Amino acid sequence: MRLDKFLKVSRLIKRRTVAKDVSEQGRIWINGKEAKASSTVKVGDELQIQYGQKIVTVRVDRIADTTRKDEAAELYTLLKEEARPKENLLDWEK
Repeated sequence: MRLDKFLKVSRLIKRRTVAKDVSEQGRIWINGKEAKASSTVKVGDELQIQYGQKIVTVRVDRIADTTRKDEAAELYTLLKEEARPKENLLDWEK
């Protein structure tokens, strides 16, 4: 399944166009490699998604063309959620 569609169906990102934009910005990785919206997602893949100041890592458990809202979280397992390190701190913020 395409990455952008999986992100929408799993509700990790609500809209497919937003998933496409996020992947074009280089904020999504599949198994440690930067991914495009057209990249293929398979069961067992690890996805890292950067949302603002946090990075979420999930493992793909199941692929489905459609899901109900209450079933969407069954498509993946949350492995890790971490704050992204601040890169350009000003002197007074250190």
